[in-house]
Amino acid sequence: MAKRPASFICQICGAAHTRWQGKCESCGAWNSIAEEATASDAVPATLRGGRRGRLIALESLAGTSEDAPRVRVGISEFDRVAGGGLVPGSVLLIGGDPGIGKSTLLIQASAALAEAGHRVIYVSGEEAVAQVRLRAERLGLSGAPVELAAETNVEDIVATLAEGRRPVLVVIDSIQTMWTDAVESAPGTVTQVRSSAQTLIRYAKRAGAAVILVGHVTKDGQIAGPRVVEHMVDAVLSFEGDGAHHFRILRAQKNRFGPTDEIGVFEMTGLGLAEVANPSELFLSNRDRGAPGTAVYAGMEGTRPVLVELQALVVPTSLGTPRRAVVGWDPARLSMVLAVLEARCGVKLGAHDVHLNVAGGFRITEPAADLAVAAALVSSLSGAVLPPDSVYFGEISLTGAVRPVPHSVARLKEAAKLGFVRAVAPAAKAAAKEPPETPLPVETVGSLGDIVASIAARGPRRPAREREQGYQEG
Repeated sequence: MAKRPASFICQICGAAHTRWQGKCESCGAWNSIAEEATASDAVPATLRGGRRGRLIALESLAGTSEDAPRVRVGISEFDRVAGGGLVPGSVLLIGGDPGIGKSTLLIQASAALAEAGHRVIYVSGEEAVAQVRLRAERLGLSGAPVELAAETNVEDIVATLAEGRRPVLVVIDSIQTMWTDAVESAPGTVTQVRSSAQTLIRYAKRAGAAVILVGHVTKDGQIAGPRVVEHMVDAVLSFEGDGAHHFRILRAQKNRFGPTDEIGVFEMTGLGLAEVANPSELFLSNRDRGAPGTAVYAGMEGTRPVLVELQALVVPTSLGTPRRAVVGWDPARLSMVLAVLEARCGVKLGAHDVHLNVAGGFRITEPAADLAVAAALVSSLSGAVLPPDSVYFGEISLTGAVRPVPHSVARLKEAAKLGFVRAVAPAAKAAAKEPPETPLPVETVGSLGDIVASIAARGPRRPAREREQGYQEG
């Protein structure tokens, strides 16, 4: 019998190579290529032959369509990120760091659905049934009628799911531990993960059950395994958090049935994950009101306004190249703001180390934080304390102009609800549809130089030599 040829597959992106090499040419990862025996695709044998295709019905764009039906889990933060609930027949992929709370969240979601009268099956490939039961007991959910199993063979799992009443939710923890008889490779390889995911997706579409797949993440935060799995599923959710903080964020990165910019905020407690209805109050609970270098940013995450504290520290450097340390924001964006401050406003930061932190471990993605970051930097450099009852938001252009951002009224309403009395933001001339009434007074700024001059005027008097080295009035 002829020996089957071997192929070399990248375990990160799934690219195939004819020989082994240290670096994958597709994704650039090092030492990620492994040898795998060539096997038949994970397609049923009846479909592998060259059968003749059948005609499919074609329809026009005109017509009525209804929204996809939803099954609410009962955890409002989870339902918000999922787009209003789970869609029957959909497949969700949830990724997160080890120990972040993925299994805890899914056990709580499974218990909530099961207590509502739905059939829920939880399949663990990493833990025994006794371990899952212990976690449920710690969370006070041991009485929920959730059906448990510890299995890794996909064919056995699908055969078990087909027996009895159709389940509403199936949790697979995790997809990296699953394996199928259709391919000849070790569990956890790209071929096994892809084939196992395809089999489970076919079951979900055929049976109409919602399936949640748990995925491990790599060192850089990406979900491990071939990226094609993320394209195959209907939604990709990221469970984020920091071990030093007690809250967790569920963020949608892809969702075919809902928005991709929603977040759900949870707090890790002794009884599991508790929903946080007002995350702004949580992020601002311990802020320092009398220290320079702090500014409150009014941001938007999907349809939810979130207020967080930005902390900046500017100190003279003792290194040849100044240090730029950023936590929770885009480092490239910080470099742009520093360049605009120096080129357009005369703020010299080339001889200073700059440290920027988003308090509470929150991660900001929108450019509307530019103005708050610039205000915190200038406040730290000049020693001026920003008004603790003010919020900042606005996008900075390379010319030094401050541009308006969308959803300004929602940002102001959230700030007013938390007791803020003033906002510093650009004039909303581009948002003509928004009502002219604002929940709180707005100090409009047209350029970055306006806010720099306003903050510098509040600062303490500094020696002329120190002012020349750090801040030059323009």
